[in-house]
Amino acid sequence: MLSYIFKRILSLIPVLLVVSCVAFLIVYMIPGGPATALLGMEATPEQIHTLNAELGFDHPFLTQYVDWFGKVLQGDWGTSYFLHQSVLEAIAEYFPPTLSLAILAQIIALLLAVPLGILAACKRGTAVDVAAVTTSLLGVALPGFLLSMFLMLIFSVYNHWFPVAGYASLSEGILEHLKYLFVPALSLGIVQAAYLTRMIRSSLLDVLHMNYIHTARSKGLKERTVILRYGLKNAAPVILTAIGQSFGSLITGTIVTETLFNIPGLGMLTLSSINRRDVFVIQGVVLFVTLLYVIVNLTVDVLYGFVDPRLRPGLK
Repeated sequence: MLSYIFKRILSLIPVLLVVSCVAFLIVYMIPGGPATALLGMEATPEQIHTLNAELGFDHPFLTQYVDWFGKVLQGDWGTSYFLHQSVLEAIAEYFPPTLSLAILAQIIALLLAVPLGILAACKRGTAVDVAAVTTSLLGVALPGFLLSMFLMLIFSVYNHWFPVAGYASLSEGILEHLKYLFVPALSLGIVQAAYLTRMIRSSLLDVLHMNYIHTARSKGLKERTVILRYGLKNAAPVILTAIGQSFGSLITGTIVTETLFNIPGLGMLTLSSINRRDVFVIQGVVLFVTLLYVIVNLTVDVLYGFVDPRLRPGLK
């Protein structure tokens, strides 16, 4: 297992190299260079030339990339000229709200999707199945910002059950923290639940006709035991993949939700950096979220061997 993990980590190196190159191109391809983005369109050519020289952007592309990537490996991701702090410090400050929001949204998605997916698979072709599938399709088709505003009206504006917007850190108490995150997490969770419901239903349908399922039923086991112990367990690899993709998208795709609910997470940091043309922060966030996505996928690959021993490396 350890050798497999090591090989998977090595296989990710080319991916990270490509992503780092793309992240660097974000800055390199800006018209006028990063100095123009930082100083503004009214900057004089002398000012632009001076700042480009100071930042090293007057060197050839390959030299710039190697120098930048070498600093990244050493923990120097650059400095934000607007926040007056390093990029890593900015990411460390804005990442916890995004992580909390993603975890809560994922929990809500699983609480909704698992029972709906199992019910739809067990009642295939019935009105229950049609209702579950239709609901999941509506969840996918409904724009996220529209769902967020709808839930905000119901839970916050009309009934005052939760705050309209804002954020409370964990240091202010877990209940206060969850109170501010619930409505945006519910919005994200419903969208992810729609996707997960279809995946759980589809993966369960693939295994429910297998011989071992018929054998378990012939032994007189309860249907609930057959579904949970044999059906869901054997469908777990596909479901685990879907959960991994869902969690990755939650971490990387919260810009609209965080902006609507005024949550100071990576999404808001990205949007504000784009508006300010804070190129080094944009560059760092792109690299960071891609690295997170890669780590999530690696974790899912490793977990395969635990949920299904047949998938453990080295076993045939």
